[in-house]
Amino acid sequence: MSVTPVPTTPTTAAPRSADVRRRTLLRTARDVAEDLAADAIARDQAGKPPTDEAARLREAGLLAALTPPGADRGADWRTGCAVIREIAAADSSVGDVLARHYVHAWSGRFYAAHHHATALEEESVREHWLWTGAVRAPALHDDTEASDLVLRRRGTGYALDGCRSVDTAAAVADQIAVDAVCAATGDVLVVRIPPGARGVGIEPALDRLGQRVAGAGEVVFDRVAVAPEQVLGRRPHDEEATAPFTALAEPALRLALCHVGLGISESALTEARDLSRGGRAHRAPGQDPDLLLTYGELASAVQTATAVVDRATEVMAQALDTGAHLDPEEPAGVAALVATAETVTSKAALHITARVLELADAPGLDRFWRNARVLTAHRPAAHRLRSIGEHYLNGSHRAVAAAFH
Repeated sequence: MSVTPVPTTPTTAAPRSADVRRRTLLRTARDVAEDLAADAIARDQAGKPPTDEAARLREAGLLAALTPPGADRGADWRTGCAVIREIAAADSSVGDVLARHYVHAWSGRFYAAHHHATALEEESVREHWLWTGAVRAPALHDDTEASDLVLRRRGTGYALDGCRSVDTAAAVADQIAVDAVCAATGDVLVVRIPPGARGVGIEPALDRLGQRVAGAGEVVFDRVAVAPEQVLGRRPHDEEATAPFTALAEPALRLALCHVGLGISESALTEARDLSRGGRAHRAPGQDPDLLLTYGELASAVQTATAVVDRATEVMAQALDTGAHLDPEEPAGVAALVATAETVTSKAALHITARVLELADAPGLDRFWRNARVLTAHRPAAHRLRSIGEHYLNGSHRAVAAAFH
């Protein structure tokens, strides 16, 4: 099918309004989603790195469009999340790739000086970079001695050694953002590394249970040269020293992934419904009150999760718009809302994707549960619930990072 790409450069005509740009971007996302949905099952079964998928996103202009908003470029947080959910509903692996790309494209704003961030974003748009990464949140206590990545001085720059697991696009991204400890100073620095750089090795995560097309892998750095311009900035050792705006980096990633989870839930339920209507379900629709009850329960679960995620998205958008003037206590409230959204979305996604297997039997229907399971596997609900209770009882002065450890 034909996909109309999102324009990525200003035109000679009058500047398009933000509303027109948003509608154009969402229309392009729907076209790309339709294209991805057509062969989603076959690509899931093949489980290859997302080389072709990245090309589809790039050709449609989505990689350039999903960068932080600027003058006639980028996407605001609300629009970016809407695009992620649209793509995730068609193929959650690609939605995962796009979600992490979008958040890591904000790395300059989270960690770098303003002029550095602006130049980096402009280059990202111009070159249609695909971002990925694994930047860890500040710990509750200083744990730099346990770091798996180390930077050592080499001339005016550094040499990077170590290895780090990356959940998406490990072999096909243009930039990998990671944090590493400087051996000379002990500072934790956030750097960007091209996967094709000398000394970078990729070990793909083969035979994953789900999210098979996301391109996860272990990235090995062996004396990789890091030029000064590849250093985005310093990441504080602990959450107490983290600037308010920088503290949004981790919850922003979690929230973007909530939209991926919503996409999985919505798509699984829609596919099961279509199978029921087409007579390919285990029970015929309209003849079984228990079936209606089940669909009512699952549809309500999706709507509940959507409402919670949308509220968190709006609050995050307002915080990102505030920028450097963000109140020091506000990120903790945002993080608590994101933790709530993640808890509700994870529960809904796992429940819905398991129940649809009881409602219908069709090739590929199991991929929704497998994808939801992998997406939520490393974030125990108990930890999030404790942090939500901590924030509710003790107020926003509590540590932001606690919501995600």
